Formats: sequence, C-alpha cells, structure tokens
Amino acid sequence: MFDKLKQGLKGIVDKISKTGLTEKDLEPLVSDLQMQLIGNDVSVQVAEKVCEELKRRLIGQESSRFGGKSNLVKNALKESIETVMQTGRDVDLVKAVAEAKRQGHPYSIMFVGINGTGKTTSIAKVTRLLQKNGFSVVLASGDTYRAGAIEQLEEHARRLDVKVIRHQYGSDAAAVGYDAIQHAKARGIDVVLIDTAGRMQTNRNLMDELTKIKRVVQPDLTVMILDSLIGNDATEQALTFNKTVGFDATILTKVDADAKGGSSLSVSFLTGKPVIYIGVGQGYDDLQPFDADWFADKLLEDS
Repeated sequence: MFDKLKQGLKGIVDKISKTGLTEKDLEPLVSDLQMQLIGNDVSVQVAEKVCEELKRRLIGQESSRFGGKSNLVKNALKESIETVMQTGRDVDLVKAVAEAKRQGHPYSIMFVGINGTGKTTSIAKVTRLLQKNGFSVVLASGDTYRAGAIEQLEEHARRLDVKVIRHQYGSDAAAVGYDAIQHAKARGIDVVLIDTAGRMQTNRNLMDELTKIKRVVQPDLTVMILDSLIGNDATEQALTFNKTVGFDATILTKVDADAKGGSSLSVSFLTGKPVIYIGVGQGYDDLQPFDADWFADKLLEDS
C-alpha cells in the first residue's frame, strides 16, 4: 500500500536530514518533494500546500540532541500531510445512525459514483459494518439501468440476510429510494442504503437525474465512492460530483492495491469533504475507518 510514494518520501526525508534548515538549503529539496508528490497522483495544488507547510515547520528549526534531524524532518512532514487532509468536518456514521434510531426514524444513505468504482460492493461492506454495530438495514436498488445491477445487489443482500427494495429495470430510481425509506419507517428498520446507477461526471443528463433522486429521497448522508487506483481522475470526479450533486463524505476503494496514494491525499483538501472509510480487500469486513493520522503514519512508517 502506497509503496511508491513511501519510497519517494523516505528519500526526501533522508536528503533534508543531511542538509541545513535555511530557506536556501530547503528550496531545491522541497521542489523535489513537490515533484515526488505530483508524480504519485497528488494534485498540484495539494502538493504545493504540503510543501508550504513543510517549509514553515522546518526553516530555522534545530533538532534535539537525542532525536536527531531525521525525526524532526519526519515529524514536520507528517504534520504537513495531516494538515492538508483535515477538512474540519467529521462524519461518525455509527454515531449518526444511533442518534437517528434514538429519535425514531431510519437513517438514509445515498451512494454515488461512476461505474466500476466498487459502489455496490462498498454498500455491502457498509451493511456488514452496520450489522456488527447492532443496526438493521434495508437496501434500495436504485440502479435501474445497468444490466444485472439489481441481481448483483440482491446476491449481496442474500449473503448478508437483508431485504432489497426493487422495481423493474427502466423504472424511476427516485421512486425506489422513496419506497425503501417508507418500508424502513413502517417496519422499524434502522438504516436505508440506496444504490444508484454509475454515471460519468461528464454526462449532464444523468447527473441531472442523480440530482433529482437526491431531491426526492432527501438522504441524511450522500457518500461518493471513488476508485483510488485512477489517481487524479478520482479527484476530478469528486470535484464535479460535489459541484453538481453534492456529497458529504467519501469512501475510497482498492486502497490496498494503490502504490501511489495521491487521490487519498488530494480528495479531502480539494472538496472539503472527509474520507470516512477505505476498502482494503474484497471481503465484507475489508472496510476500515480512515483518518489523516493513520494515513500519514502509513506513508512515513519506513522513513
């Protein structure tokens, strides 16, 4: 995970640790860092911000007698990465569902993203996560376009022992989500997870339809599913979806296979929305909470 970026950062930490900490000394090495970040799918804007933060923390500093300069540089870089990833927003999904249950109404989550990102599998993983925390779940098959989409969701539902609310292919996806919420209210189900058809962010008509679904369903939370392996394209997708439809948080998939890590670093800063979970495998339990401290530690653990 993140092997390529980790190796690049280790090299930068080693180089800075062997030089002075004046602005003149740091400038060429920080430029190298910026190129390392951009080469690992970090957006230019985010790479510049990390470098600015690093210089601010290092210029004129003195290393302790016992920690050495390497620890000083590594800690400064870790703090710089964390600063970029902290959005000021926090989404505690389990806590939010528990609060909705206490108030006596189901908590609804709408999932959006393009085809192939792992949206349906992520819905299944979130289902398992919620079940492990004692909540009941119903799924809404709002992807009424892609052949096999309803059956795919139903197979996950069968394995997880939850019900799917579905209509026929070609039917109104907004009506499916609405019906699922009414079903949850009538049966006292805690959470409604709403699948939607994957669509490219450049398709205006499909994006408008997604906006309609959100307007009709009025979900408590909208989650964007992004494939971490597509790098800068993931950031572009997030920016367009956020502008057109709006979302509250992100789940990054396939992170276990991501050697670069650039999208993980860029998405939160550019959208202002937190990454709340990452997919680290194909199993239903392969979903783990994501936070800036964990990410920074992971990038610098071998430095």
